[in-house]
Amino acid sequence: MELGCHTIYPLLQSHNLNSFMASSSSSRQMKHQVFLSFRGEDTGLNFTSHLLKALKDTGINVFFDEDTLEKGDQLSLALSQAIATSNLSIIVLSVNYASSKSCLAELSDIMDRKDTEGHIVLPIFYHVDPSDVRNLGGRFKTSFDDHESEKLDQVQQWQTAFVEVGKLKGWHIEGCKSGSAAEELVGIDDKKRTILRLIDQEDSRVIGLWGMGGIGKTTLADAVYKEAFTKFEDHCFLQNVSQKLEKQGIESLRNEFLSKLLNQKIHIGTPSISFTLIERLNNKRVIVVFDDVNDPDQIDCMGVKYFGDGSKIIITSRDRQVLRNGGADKMYEVKKLNENDSLQLFSTFAFKLLNPSVDYRDLSNKFVEYAQGSPLALKVLGSKLYTKTKKDWESEVEKLKEYGQPKILQILKRSFGELDEIEKNIFLDIACIFKRVSKKEAEEVLSCCYKGAACGISNLIDKCLLDIDCKYGEYISVHDMLEEMGKDIVRQESKSIGMRSRLWSPEDVDKVLRYSKGSESIEGITLDMSQIKDKLRLHPSVFENMLSLKYLEFYSCNFDKKLLADEHDIVSLPNELRYLRWSYYPVKYLPSSFNPKNLVVLNLSNGNIEQLLDDNDHQDLVNLRKINVSQCKNLRKIANLLGAINLKTLDCSGCESLVELPCLNRLTSLEFLELEECYSLKEFPELPNNFSDLSLQETGIEEVPDSIDRLTSLEMLVLSNSMVKNVSSHISKLESLGLLDLSYCPIAEFPEIPRNLRVLELRGTQIEEVPFCFDCQSSLTLLDLSYTSIQKIQCNMSISSSGDIKTVDVPSSITRFGNLVRLKMNYCNSLKLLSEVPPDLSYLEAHGCSSLEKVTFTDQNLFELPDDIFMIFSNCFNLNQDSIDNILESAMFKAGAQVETRTSLWEIGWESQTFFCFPGNEISANKFEFQSLNSSIDLKIAPNWRVGGGFLAFAICLVADLTDCCHYKNLECICEYQLKATDGGNEKFKTKWYDHEDGDLDSELEDFEFMGDHVLVLFNDDMVKKDEDYVEASFEFYIKGHYYSWKEVKDKTDDIEVKKCGVHVFYVDEDQFDEMSKDVSGEGQIDETSNDESDEDQIDETSSEASDEDQFDKTSSDASDEDQEKFNFDEMSKDIRVVFDIFLLTVELWPAMQQKTSSRPESKLNQRSNSILFSFVTPLVAL
Repeated sequence: MELGCHTIYPLLQSHNLNSFMASSSSSRQMKHQVFLSFRGEDTGLNFTSHLLKALKDTGINVFFDEDTLEKGDQLSLALSQAIATSNLSIIVLSVNYASSKSCLAELSDIMDRKDTEGHIVLPIFYHVDPSDVRNLGGRFKTSFDDHESEKLDQVQQWQTAFVEVGKLKGWHIEGCKSGSAAEELVGIDDKKRTILRLIDQEDSRVIGLWGMGGIGKTTLADAVYKEAFTKFEDHCFLQNVSQKLEKQGIESLRNEFLSKLLNQKIHIGTPSISFTLIERLNNKRVIVVFDDVNDPDQIDCMGVKYFGDGSKIIITSRDRQVLRNGGADKMYEVKKLNENDSLQLFSTFAFKLLNPSVDYRDLSNKFVEYAQGSPLALKVLGSKLYTKTKKDWESEVEKLKEYGQPKILQILKRSFGELDEIEKNIFLDIACIFKRVSKKEAEEVLSCCYKGAACGISNLIDKCLLDIDCKYGEYISVHDMLEEMGKDIVRQESKSIGMRSRLWSPEDVDKVLRYSKGSESIEGITLDMSQIKDKLRLHPSVFENMLSLKYLEFYSCNFDKKLLADEHDIVSLPNELRYLRWSYYPVKYLPSSFNPKNLVVLNLSNGNIEQLLDDNDHQDLVNLRKINVSQCKNLRKIANLLGAINLKTLDCSGCESLVELPCLNRLTSLEFLELEECYSLKEFPELPNNFSDLSLQETGIEEVPDSIDRLTSLEMLVLSNSMVKNVSSHISKLESLGLLDLSYCPIAEFPEIPRNLRVLELRGTQIEEVPFCFDCQSSLTLLDLSYTSIQKIQCNMSISSSGDIKTVDVPSSITRFGNLVRLKMNYCNSLKLLSEVPPDLSYLEAHGCSSLEKVTFTDQNLFELPDDIFMIFSNCFNLNQDSIDNILESAMFKAGAQVETRTSLWEIGWESQTFFCFPGNEISANKFEFQSLNSSIDLKIAPNWRVGGGFLAFAICLVADLTDCCHYKNLECICEYQLKATDGGNEKFKTKWYDHEDGDLDSELEDFEFMGDHVLVLFNDDMVKKDEDYVEASFEFYIKGHYYSWKEVKDKTDDIEVKKCGVHVFYVDEDQFDEMSKDVSGEGQIDETSNDESDEDQIDETSSEASDEDQFDKTSSDASDEDQEKFNFDEMSKDIRVVFDIFLLTVELWPAMQQKTSSRPESKLNQRSNSILFSFVTPLVAL
C-alpha cells in the first residue's frame, strides 16, 4: 500500500508531536529522530519501505536497520545506541513480529527507555488485532510458546513489553482486500528472487523448476517471467505443454510457439526446423517458459538449442528426471509453503483478508494442516468456504478426513496416470501400507514383489509422488493429499470391501476378518488393533481365501490387544507373504503349513510364541532380512537359521525364557543382534567373523570365551549387568575393538585390553587393582572406575601408597595417559591420593570420594589444553587446604590459557569453557580481586591500561548450596552482564555454563547427591570481549538446577541461591598477540594485574616493540634469504597470518604433538587447522 505525507502528518499530530521536528533538530544529543522497528520478513519490502520513504520525504532522519535477518536474542550495541539517540520509535507490529527474537529484544529496550527516559513510542498494528497484542492472543501466543520451549530467560521481559505496547494508542491497518493477483503471490517473493538470480548467471541457460502437482511451479514461473521478460528481445510463455501436445500434436504446438515468439505466422510441416528459421532464432536473445513438461523430447522439438546467446529457457515439470534429460543447467525444487504463508494464502481466498477472523482461526488451522503447504489445496479449499457458515466449515473438515477434496484429487491423479504398472503398484503399496517404514526396508520388501522396485521408488521420488524424511534416518513419506489420492484409487476398484487390493481402514478390516469376507484380490492389510471397537477372535481359516496376500500388519499404538485367537488353534497364513508384522501374536507356533520362502520381514514382538520356525535344515529362508521377536517372554528356542543367508537383523531383546540360540557364524550378512535382558541365555553366541557391534547386557552369560578372537571386526562389546566373571585374554587380539563395557559384572580381575580400545567401563565391578602389566600408553579416551574398591594403578613409575591404604595414583608422566579425555572415579571411597592429574584431561569426575585428601596436578606449562574442562571434586570433604589451592591454581591457569587462545585466534573463533567444582564456602582474595556477598557485583575497568586496542576477559567464582542438585550436568550457571563504554552506551551479554557433551553410556544420569556449600570456578570463551573503551562492568549470576532422578520421580527446574560471587579481570593488549604466542608456558602472556597496579607496569609486562617482521625474522633466523623472501610476513594474506599465529603458539609443543597417537579425539583447534598447520610447521621447524 502506498503511504505518503498526507497519512504520516495526521499520524504524528494525533500523538501530540506537533513540535516533533523542531525539538528533534534542537537536541544536540539526538542522532536520529525516528527509530523504525519492524519484521523484515512481513513488511520489509512493502509497507515498511513505503513508510520509510514517506518519513524521509518529510525531512525526518530515520534509523532503518537493513539487516533484516535473525540476529539472535541479544540486542547489539549499535542498535541499542541507535534507540538511545532517537526521539521516537515507530514499531510496525506485524503477524510474525513476535516470532523474531531480535525484534522482541528491540521492543524490550524501547519500552524500557519509554519508562525510564520518556522515549516516545508509536505502534502500528499492521494486519493484526491490537487486542491480540495486549492479550498475547492468536499467532502471538504461539510465538511466545515457542520461545518458552527454548527456555529463554528473556521471555518474561519480552512478554511484558509486548503487552504494554499493545495498550498504547497507535494506528490500526486492517486486512488488505487486494485482488486475485496479490492472492496468487503469497509466499513467493523469496523463491522468485532465487530464480531471478539464476537468470542473471551466464551458465544458467536452461532452468528447471520441479515439484509435486499444485505446489506452485506455474505461478512461480509466471511471476519470474513477468518481471524478467522486458530484458529480452522476444518472449513466450507456453502453458500446459503436455496437455496441449496430447490434443494438438507436436507440429501444431511447435508452429503455435514459434509464431508467438517471432510475431509472425510460422508453419513447419517437417520434423526438423529449416536452416533459414534456425538463423533467425540464432540472432534472438529470448526468454521462454515451457510449463508442465513430462517428456524431454517435448523440449528438444521446440528448437531451444537454436536460441541466441544469453537466452533463458525455464521449464516446469513434476519429474526431476525430465529436467535432467532435458539439459537443465540448474534445477530448483519448489517446496511447500510454510505455515504462516499457508494461513495467509488460505485467508485471502476464504475471507479476502490476510488473516482469518478470530471465530474461524482454529478451523482455518485445520484446513491449513490438511493442505500441508500446497497452494492448490489452499486455494481450492479457501474458495469453497468463502461466505460459508461455521457449520459448513465443520462439516467440510469431517468430510476431508474421510474422502479428501475431489477437485484436488483429480489434479493429482494426472501424475499417477503417467506411471507404468510397477510404479503404480509401488505407490499404492507405500501410500496404503508402508508409509511408516524406512526406505531401505521398503526397497527390500518390495524388491521381492516387483522387479526394479528400488528404481521405481527413485522414480516416484523424482516425480514428487514420494518424499524422503531424513530427520530420523531415511524414511519414506507421502504428502497427505497424495496418500488420500492413492486410497481413493483403491476405493474405486470395487464397491465390495473384500474385493479391493489393499485394506487400511479399521472398520473395513474388522468386517473382512470378522465375517471372513477376504478374497484373492487382497494384497495388503494394515490395522491398528486399538482402533477396533470390539474384541475380534480370528477363525483359523480367516486368511485361506487371501491367496495373494503379501503384506499383513497388525499393531497397536496403545498396547490394546483386541485381535485374539485360541492358543491351541493355528491361524493359517498364505505362502505369498513378504511382510508379516503381528504384534502380540496370540498363538505358540507359526503354522506348520506356512512356507516362509517369500518372507522378508518377520516381526512377532510381544507375542506368545514359544518356538520360532521349524528345525528343518533345508528350510528356504533366503529372502528373510529381519526377525524381531523382542519381548516374547515365553520364547525358549529359535530353530535352525542356516538357510537365512541374507538375514541382517535378529532382535531377541527381552526374551526372558530364551535358553538357546542357533549357530549364527555362517550368517555373514548379519549386522544387528540384540540380546538384552535374555536372562536365561548363558552361552556366548557364535557369530560371523565380520560382526561389529554386540550388546549382551543383562544376560546370563558368565564368560567371554577364547573364541572371541575370531570376531576380528568387533568394534563394540557391551556386557554390563551380565554375569560375566571371566574375560579371555584373547580379547586383547581384537584390534578393532573400541568400546568394552563390563559395568556391574562380578568380574574380579582387570581384563587384558587391546591397544586400540578407547572406552573402558569398569564401574561397579569387583576389581581391586590394575595390574602392573597394564599398558598405560593405550588409546583409552574414557576410563570409568567409579564404585570400585580399586587399590592402585601400577605403571612404570613409582606408586604413592602406604600401608593398607587403598589408593589410585595417576602416573606423573603425561605420555602414559596421552589420549585420556575422561576419567571417572565417583564414589571410590577408598581413594586417598590423586597425584599428577594429566593436564590435557577434559573431564575428571571424583564425586563422593569420601577419603580423598590430596590432589596434585602435572606441570601444565608444556602441554596443549583441551577446549572444555570439567573438574568435579564435589562431596570430597576430606580435601586438605593444599589440595584445594592446587585445584584453584589449576582452574585459573586453564582459564588464563583459554583467554590467550581465544584472543590469539580471534578471527578464527574458539569455543571453550572451564568448570571446576569442590567443597567450600570461601572465595580466594588472591585470585578474585572483586567480590560480593550476594549474586551480583559491579566493578570498574582499569583506566588507561590499553596500548591501542585490546581485550577484556572475566573468570568467575561462585559459592552456592548444591544440596538439592542430583548431578553437575543438571546445573546451568548463567551470567548476565553489562559493559558500559565511555560514550554512555551499554552492551548486554549473557553466558551459560553447562556440559553439552554426552559422554555417558547410560541413558540416565546417576544421582550424585550433593551436600552443602560448594565453590564453582567458571570461564567461558563468551566472556572474552574486544574492548570498546569500557569503563564499568556489572554482573548478575544465576544457577538453575534441572532435576530428574531414577530414585524418585522428579522433573523440575529450581533456582539455586548464589551466596557469594567473585570476578577476576584479564587484560590483554591487541599488540601483544605475537609476543604472547612465543611464550606458550603462560608467563608474560596475560596481564592479570589488579586495578591497584600502575598502567606503566601493565604495559611493560606484556608489550613488545618488535614488529611483525622482526618477530618472523627471529623465528626463522637460520633460513636463507630466498626462504625469508618466500615467507615475507608483511606480504602474507590474512589467512596465512592466522596460520602463523597457530604456528607460533605450537612450535614449542611440536615434539610432544608428534608423539600424540592418531586415535586421540581432535580439539576444535585441531579440527579447524591441523591440515594447514602441519604442512606449515614441518618445514618451518626444520628452518
